Amino acid sequence: MIAINIDKAKNIAHEKRRIARTNEFAPLDIKATISSQATVAEADRQIIRDKYTEIQIGINDAETVDEIKTEMNKFLDKLNGI
Repeated sequence: MIAINIDKAKNIAHEKRRIARTNEFAPLDIKATISSQATVAEADRQIIRDKYTEIQIGINDAETVDEIKTEMNKFLDKLNGI
């Protein structure tokens, strides 16, 4: 039987979450430097922060690999090509 280290699985999920979040931030990082777009960009960045905070909490609270996978599916489309 294969034993899965849940803490290592969570760490892997968190790293994937960080990468996906960074990718979503990239276009907004540029817009945030343009004064006419900065306010909207910052509001959009906050939406992303809130989404990934929710996913982070879900991963932290997960007790099984299936629960981690459920949280990862919330942003899996962002992981394509990573």
